[in-house]
Amino acid sequence: MQVNGDLANIKTYILEKLKALYDMRVPIGQISTRELNEEMLAITEDTDREVAVYLNRQGKVVQVSLGDTATVDLPEFKQKTRSDLRLSGIRCIHTHPSGDVRLSAPDLSSLRRLRFDCMAAIGRKDKKIIGCLAFFAGEMSEDGTQLLTQYGPAEDKILAQINLNLLVTVVNKKLAAQSTKSTEDEVERAILAGVERPGSSWPIEESMAELERLADTAGAKVVAAFTQRKEKPDAAFFLGRGKVNELAMEIQNLEATLLILDDELTPSQQHNLERMLGVKVIDRTALILDIFAQRARSREGKLQVELAQLRYNLPRLSGQGLALSRLGGGIGTRGPGETKLEVDRRRIYSKIHDIEEQIDGMKKSRSLHRKRRKESQIPLVALVGYTNAGKSTLLNKLTGSEVFAEDKLFATLDPTTRHLQLPEKQEILLTDTVGFIQKLPHTLVKAFRATLEEVQEADLLLHVVDCSNENLEAQIEAVVAVLKELEADGKPVLYVFNKADQLANPHIREQLLHGRDGVFISAMTGENLDGLQRRIEGFFQESQVRMTLLIPYDEGAAVTKLHKLNAVVETAYEETGTKVEVRLPLSEKDSFTKYELKE
Repeated sequence: MQVNGDLANIKTYILEKLKALYDMRVPIGQISTRELNEEMLAITEDTDREVAVYLNRQGKVVQVSLGDTATVDLPEFKQKTRSDLRLSGIRCIHTHPSGDVRLSAPDLSSLRRLRFDCMAAIGRKDKKIIGCLAFFAGEMSEDGTQLLTQYGPAEDKILAQINLNLLVTVVNKKLAAQSTKSTEDEVERAILAGVERPGSSWPIEESMAELERLADTAGAKVVAAFTQRKEKPDAAFFLGRGKVNELAMEIQNLEATLLILDDELTPSQQHNLERMLGVKVIDRTALILDIFAQRARSREGKLQVELAQLRYNLPRLSGQGLALSRLGGGIGTRGPGETKLEVDRRRIYSKIHDIEEQIDGMKKSRSLHRKRRKESQIPLVALVGYTNAGKSTLLNKLTGSEVFAEDKLFATLDPTTRHLQLPEKQEILLTDTVGFIQKLPHTLVKAFRATLEEVQEADLLLHVVDCSNENLEAQIEAVVAVLKELEADGKPVLYVFNKADQLANPHIREQLLHGRDGVFISAMTGENLDGLQRRIEGFFQESQVRMTLLIPYDEGAAVTKLHKLNAVVETAYEETGTKVEVRLPLSEKDSFTKYELKE
């Protein structure tokens, strides 16, 4: 029988006593027995350590743990139940070496989180065994937390008179009668953690604040955040061992159900943390993928998210904490066919190939649309920038559209293209793209490369910057880095400094424009949007020529070609032919010079 906990420097006879606890039985319906209590306290008095036993409803000891004088290891020991609104069927009895048997906050947190039938602490006082007991009251507080009932301190002979079966039956009936949300609708309570490394371009406070916004966007409730300064992440746990132990206590105290790390974890780091902490552990990449999955609306967007998730999960298939691969290869799983691990991996490779083929098919369709656009000579302008910089709001203001815009990260995932006529009747196509973010994993850029083709094909990039953000320079660098990865860093760029209405210091404008071609606007208030349109129009006019043409009626093919080039500004019908005001690409000027009207 295995004994859990820190067994370093434990003498052999003590270990044998701990193992012997597995052989003890408690009558059905009784919380504990004097014999079991005496054995547990004897070990505590020999070691000055807490001892915990976990019993099922048949009175059988199913697990034994040894801790230190402050706590005992409370592993994730939750039996399968017919409903999350029922008790687990397991009770925990543990000793308190100090003799103070009052239940601690971690004790009560474990009771709630693991849904024990009850939690009991015992100790010795004046040569008598006394204890405290806590169990679910079957009622909820206003904030949705399950209320607990505590009983004691009382002598163990009094506690032994409590009918545990009756208690469990009553509580389960009350829990089953509660009208609560399903598990999918419950808000996950998340703790954030990050490592501050010397030389990082992002202050740890900024990075953690952004992680909190990401967690909020994903629908989690952040209950705490922890940081640690390290030269490099720990190879096994990413965080230092001491910080992991601290998190283990806080997870119990705060009843957290999720730990989110501010960097990408290796599969082994994720597995080790989940094993040590007993809660789900995800990293920044998985969090962003979850948001993408919620935000994807188009079929292509959903496929790209699924592709990114499959590529992310593939290296985590060797039993590293993912439910789909709990059974890896090895003794007890071998057979004449493939191991479950091999089957899972083969299925994922097959699924990735299938999705890639579907995306390639959509890519061909987009290529046809792009060919027609080029033939029409309508310029393409792409909005790029850090997430939540205001790109979608700007698109809506300029084009009168109602594209979904929200003050949350990654509100836009699928690209949206709208037609826009500028003040001097220059027509352009304006495309809104997914926002970029710091620490954007290469796998995400690769998966969304098809969506970001609009950026690669654009004639002009509008780099939208939230100029009210204190960390805007680092945000600009993050966007430029992604553009470079997309091989779009050589495109003409006009910086659009949005939220200018929130700039208190006018000198900041001069600093931001140093070495940059930019314009200040407010997409929300409409400030200087006409100036932005003039700048866009001016950019394209540099590669165009305006001409007034008179084309004879018997040469109507020339007029048709002008319309295909999208060059016609105004049309009038004269006696001798069609008079057209045109804006032509310089490359087409010579073809129409013979029709030009000279003043």
